[in-house]
Amino acid sequence: MSTINHLLNTHFSGKVVRKDLTKLVKGNAIVPTYVLEYLLGQYCATDVEDTIAEGVENVKNIIAKHFVHRDEAQMIKSMVREKGTHRIIDKVAVKLNDRKDVYEADFANLGLNKVVISDLIVKDHKKLLSSGVWCIVTLGYMPSDERDVSPWIIDNLKPIQIANIDVEEYKACRKHFNKEEWIDALLQSIGLNPKEFSFRSKLLQLSRLIPFAENNYNLIELGPKGTGKSHIYSEMSPHGMLISGGEVSKAKLFVNNTTGDIGLVGYWDVVAYDEFAGKDKRADRGLVDILKNYMANKSFSRGTQVYGASASMVFVGNTDHSVPYMLKHSDLFEALPKDYYDTAFLDRIHAYLPGWEVQKLRNEMFTSDYGFIVDYLAEVLKELRKEDHTYAYTEFFELSDTITTRDKTAISKTFSGLVKVIYPDGNFTKEEARELLEFSIECRRRVKEQLRIMDETFEKVDFSYTCKATGTKKEIQTLEIIEYGPKEESQEPAFDTTTAEKPVVDKPEAPVVTQPEAGQKIIRDNQSGISYEKLFGKHLVGATDIRLTDPYIRLPYQLRNFMEFTALIAKVKEEGQEVKLHLVTNNNEDYLENAREAFKEIIDSLEPLGIFFSFEFDDNIHDRSIEMDNGWKIVLGRGLDIFQKTNGRCDIAEYYQEKRLCKACEITYLDVQLG
Repeated sequence: MSTINHLLNTHFSGKVVRKDLTKLVKGNAIVPTYVLEYLLGQYCATDVEDTIAEGVENVKNIIAKHFVHRDEAQMIKSMVREKGTHRIIDKVAVKLNDRKDVYEADFANLGLNKVVISDLIVKDHKKLLSSGVWCIVTLGYMPSDERDVSPWIIDNLKPIQIANIDVEEYKACRKHFNKEEWIDALLQSIGLNPKEFSFRSKLLQLSRLIPFAENNYNLIELGPKGTGKSHIYSEMSPHGMLISGGEVSKAKLFVNNTTGDIGLVGYWDVVAYDEFAGKDKRADRGLVDILKNYMANKSFSRGTQVYGASASMVFVGNTDHSVPYMLKHSDLFEALPKDYYDTAFLDRIHAYLPGWEVQKLRNEMFTSDYGFIVDYLAEVLKELRKEDHTYAYTEFFELSDTITTRDKTAISKTFSGLVKVIYPDGNFTKEEARELLEFSIECRRRVKEQLRIMDETFEKVDFSYTCKATGTKKEIQTLEIIEYGPKEESQEPAFDTTTAEKPVVDKPEAPVVTQPEAGQKIIRDNQSGISYEKLFGKHLVGATDIRLTDPYIRLPYQLRNFMEFTALIAKVKEEGQEVKLHLVTNNNEDYLENAREAFKEIIDSLEPLGIFFSFEFDDNIHDRSIEMDNGWKIVLGRGLDIFQKTNGRCDIAEYYQEKRLCKACEITYLDVQLG
């Protein structure tokens, strides 16, 4: 059992479930994950294999006997009639029939409508009055001689959600995990394999949980298809509502002025618009105006009555073009419908998640390990909405005075939401706070920079913060601008003013610099546009004796990286020049012989090119560097292992380094001739 699985089963016994079990029990039932995991949690919340196997069979039987498939609705009705009562699992929505002064329930799959339901049930579960809730219902049948009296009776109804959770216990158990372990546990809880994600990619995935933990949080995510943008809002919580098609009326969302019924915003914690993008989609301009007011003021009106609400708004959709195309020809909001392409509306967005950084989901990206029962996690996040960490970062850092109040609110709410998700007990270090603050600033800057492109009256803002302890100021730039450059006049990405020498920065539009420079290059998680040639090419020129120290040259992808490095040496060396290349690496018994054989083959491969390769194994090395006889030394934070895993042989990134996503690291260039 892995460390994460052991920690979860030890400290959250009864509240975790193996994530591959949902596939085993779902069959062809069209039902959200949280419903299935609610049932699995009743029978399979253990690490005992025999109990799990027995529990899976129990859940399968429950679904087979009680879940209502639309094509079997008549059979279920007949069964209820014959037996008198029968338990079913279905989605139930309730409306008030004011003519008869009774509440009436509609069953989504069973097809029954206008079944009278007790006022007490509705009073206890008000969310039934919105678009429907998944429930376990004991349905009865009692024929009557009275005209217009339905024979169907709701004997009992229980929404599918965990009844009681202890937030303080959850916070206390969090202390048994370090940051990385907790983040991986959360990623497993939403069904993903943390080994397939970089730290930044994990943050992007977990940021989708912020609307469930933070009141009145406005989030947008635009990107390519197939990245799971909407999945979490329909599958992971009974407190979220996903509106398909991205089109909704004022009455459905806020209030029906004819009937007086409150809309979705009044009942749900999160309302998410799916397929929000699409230039040709029509939208109600009046709805956009109401949304603007609600997103800014947390309230909406019904006649002269003003109602407050805490629902977070999420907008997810697909982009039409690549990021470099949008940055050059338009902006990152270009795919939105005309009526939503409104700077006043978009300025209410607290964070823009870069969906183009999220990889399309592959089989190996899903987990079969343990995670929280999603319904349990959903209830915890709902409880955490009552807490506030918006200014917790001010213990360590101060935002720039040029950042507007609206920008600061957006940054603070993103920070607060991430704290609730990752540090629910409120305990974090200065560096951990820095990570979340920088990510929060970037997500808001992405919004503001596009608004400046759309409307020149938006002033330029200095998105920086200052460390209170040292007085050091640091500006935060969005990753896509670092990679591709801004649309407007070229500007350099910011660098930490504490660094002794200015970092070497890639500027796509800048002329080629022929002379190598000393300094530091900071590569961010998920950054692309990086290659060995850009990083090392100029510094390798003229070198005839090169010593590479990297403890990890053993696995196939590491050998590929090394061969790409040797190809660069062959490219930059002068015609007829001979170069010595010596590798100092580490290994273990499992890989030693294979590595030795591979290196011998590389010797034969490089010799005709005038590159004389040699190698040695040293068990004591830890540092990574390239030392050259031309006076340069390059200190490698991660060695040659700077690239994330590609999607395989049919992925252009497998053959084109600049299209690969990077791992976060630092590279330092030292001119040793200068001492």
